[in-house]
Amino acid sequence: MALVVCSLVPYLVLTVAVLLLGELISTGLGISRPTLQLTVSLSAGAYAVGTLLAAQFAMHFPPRRLLVGYEVCFFVASLLAAGAPNAPVFITAFIAQGLLTSLMLIAALPPLVTSWPATKIPISAGILNLCIFGAVAVGPTVGGLQAAAGSWRMLFWGVAAVSGLALLFSVLTFSDTPPQDPGAPWDIVALVLGVTGCGAAFYGAGVLQPGTSVGARSLVPLIVGVALIAFLVAYEYRLPHPLVPVKALTTSVPLAGLFAALTTSAAAFGAMELLLVVLRTASTPITTALIFLPEFVAAIAVAVLFAALFRTRLTPLLTAGGLVMVVASAALLVVALPAIGPALAAATGLIGLGVAAAVSPALFLVGLSLPARLLQRVFALVELLRAVTAFLTAPILVFLAGILGRDQTSGTRGALWICLGIAAVGLAGASALYLSGRPRLEAPDLERWQGRGEPAWESPPLLSALPRKRR
Repeated sequence: MALVVCSLVPYLVLTVAVLLLGELISTGLGISRPTLQLTVSLSAGAYAVGTLLAAQFAMHFPPRRLLVGYEVCFFVASLLAAGAPNAPVFITAFIAQGLLTSLMLIAALPPLVTSWPATKIPISAGILNLCIFGAVAVGPTVGGLQAAAGSWRMLFWGVAAVSGLALLFSVLTFSDTPPQDPGAPWDIVALVLGVTGCGAAFYGAGVLQPGTSVGARSLVPLIVGVALIAFLVAYEYRLPHPLVPVKALTTSVPLAGLFAALTTSAAAFGAMELLLVVLRTASTPITTALIFLPEFVAAIAVAVLFAALFRTRLTPLLTAGGLVMVVASAALLVVALPAIGPALAAATGLIGLGVAAAVSPALFLVGLSLPARLLQRVFALVELLRAVTAFLTAPILVFLAGILGRDQTSGTRGALWICLGIAAVGLAGASALYLSGRPRLEAPDLERWQGRGEPAWESPPLLSALPRKRR
């Protein structure tokens, strides 16, 4: 657990904290704000595609040896980012941190779920929730405090220290394991599509500048990149032996979970970044840190709740409740802005509740619907798509906020209505997909899933509950 926490949390904190440290980093390293924005976007793109690379490498190379190698590289990249003497070093190191975090995610996380007795899986689920969503939730508070202190390097040195602990834990817990399937073919087409698609899409999103018109330099790579990622999913669906099991996810329960995870991430991350943009100019860093503190507290509370409810029948209902909270948070932000006060803190608390209650349970709706041996590849696919939807939607919404209204407040409100719409569509769509198979609400049979390699619950075929015409 310590290995997973120390591997995943540092970069996920940085993904949000760096938004509040942009001015300090730009001044300290001589990086223009547009270049820094592009760097952050490309780092997120590297995080997205790294999941695909990690799944492929794990099939052909001993995964624990790979993990130690990833940890070494991440430690070096973190040292370079913290001590970067100039812009090129920082840019390279920060993009590498994104790539290596997703490599570590796919290498370290599934064993936390599958290598322990079934009785400990709920604890692993709570840790996963806290690692991914608690880390992101605390990012604005950490970034605000660092901005108030007038230093950005302190945070990056802290990340380097934690990455050193992760490397230590990876060595202390080392247990050599064989490759998953060394005879499997290399899915070169999938890798090329993933790398090219993510690179183009996140480049396009990174050069979108608020308050400017859309140009071919941003629009063309964005559209081409998204199209390539969509083609990757279609290609893997039709492949007899795919790298990521797209076709296996097309029954009612996992498809509903996937749809819920993607829409929740897009809406919640978009709302967070829109609020951060407003607070960056309308409040102090300390105020921003305090406003986002309820989000972190809520994420911790839901992680504990999810672990407690994991072996019950309530996981689908928890996911639906999380989407409702994200809808409510967007609505509250629409009403509360531009005032800076307790209402915004309440809204961030709702975001924390919503994301933690919806996304992690939705991931397990997907993973437990398939055999345990596919968990690593399933997580790779889900995290690829979730990173694309979350980290692409947010900068697009920030750009739209600059053109939707006459001023920042009205434009932000317009973009928040889009967030609300995304969450509402996610709630309606995920519910429809889930009910289209009319599955029973049942507690997961973790012993069967882990011991016999069978799904933990029944997932009826998509649309199987709809009445069929008589011939």
